[in-house]
Amino acid sequence: MKIHEYQGKEILRKFGVTTPRGNPAFSVDEAVKVATDLGGKVWVVKAQIHAGGRGKGGGVKVAKSLDEVRQYASQILGMQLITHQTGPQGRKVSRLLIEDGADIKKEYYLAVLTDRASQKVAVMASSEGGMDIEKVAHDTPEKILKEFVDPIVGITDQQAGNLARGIGVPAASLAQAVTLIKNLYRCYMETDASLAEINPMILEANGNIKALDAKFNFDDNSLYRQQDIVAYRDLDEEDPDEVAASKFDLTYIALDGNIGCLVNGAGLAMATMDTIKLFGAEPANFLDVGGGATTEKVTEAFKIMLKNPAVKGILVNIFGGIMKCDTIAEGIVAAARVVHLSVPLVVRMKGTNDEIGKKILKDSGLPIISADNMAEAAQKIVAAVK
Repeated sequence: MKIHEYQGKEILRKFGVTTPRGNPAFSVDEAVKVATDLGGKVWVVKAQIHAGGRGKGGGVKVAKSLDEVRQYASQILGMQLITHQTGPQGRKVSRLLIEDGADIKKEYYLAVLTDRASQKVAVMASSEGGMDIEKVAHDTPEKILKEFVDPIVGITDQQAGNLARGIGVPAASLAQAVTLIKNLYRCYMETDASLAEINPMILEANGNIKALDAKFNFDDNSLYRQQDIVAYRDLDEEDPDEVAASKFDLTYIALDGNIGCLVNGAGLAMATMDTIKLFGAEPANFLDVGGGATTEKVTEAFKIMLKNPAVKGILVNIFGGIMKCDTIAEGIVAAARVVHLSVPLVVRMKGTNDEIGKKILKDSGLPIISADNMAEAAQKIVAAVK
């Protein structure tokens, strides 16, 4: 789950991380009011979408009068903002962040994320803030510093100090930088984030250290214990089919191919997509029905897949462990009838009650193609689609 920058800054402030003053605005008049309430002479008008690169796409403007705040808010609200992370279709801007301008002397990069290789938390910092970190990693990897933190121990003053000194924070501001790094780590751990990124973290002319931006990703599996964060969810920023799938505890991600996949288990789903590609076609989605699929869930899964006009066939690949094959078979038959299935359907199932399941499919009278193994199933659906 992702959230907006202004929401991320609200979280950062709760953990003692200093940010510029600011508030969200959902209309032009509201943007002007926020700027008026903030006071001052310079404000930043920022588009709020779940994507980076907003400035390059025209979604961040510096206003030096209330008239300019109104002008820029009018330009940005409602625009289809295209960045390197949105794809060519872009994202419609429906909310803004209006905040104080900053007297920036230097920009840094700071992030906390899970490093699976070391099974520790990686705290990354760079002197090249404000840039795409991928470009920095590619062109000048020596400018990215990392400290690996044992989550049992937590980040130490020494580790935070190594990062702050390593990226060139002046001695007079080191204590502030160390505190910010430690607070960001604490924020990352206590909110079940999978990424907490500040780009840029800035050094102001007066020596203060602030978070000028905030990007968070959260582990979906932890949201049941993070209800305050769930409240930040903006469904307008998410794929509507993925939102619909989540309501039925289905894990769905749209892809670019033409073969819909319905599988139980993430690993098997990945292997199924690989096998489809192996035989010369492309999967249209990742769809994991999990270990407790009901007829209702299977029916919804079929509806979601078939909403995609690119889908020309469906492959169902089930391994019946906890999930019984006869239960899935009943769901497939019911779903096929409800949606009036008009594309080829190949079903491969192995495991608990698989023979009963195959009989249910055979006796249904529906044109369902059976397969005994994954390779055969992939070959048959690819051939049927072609």
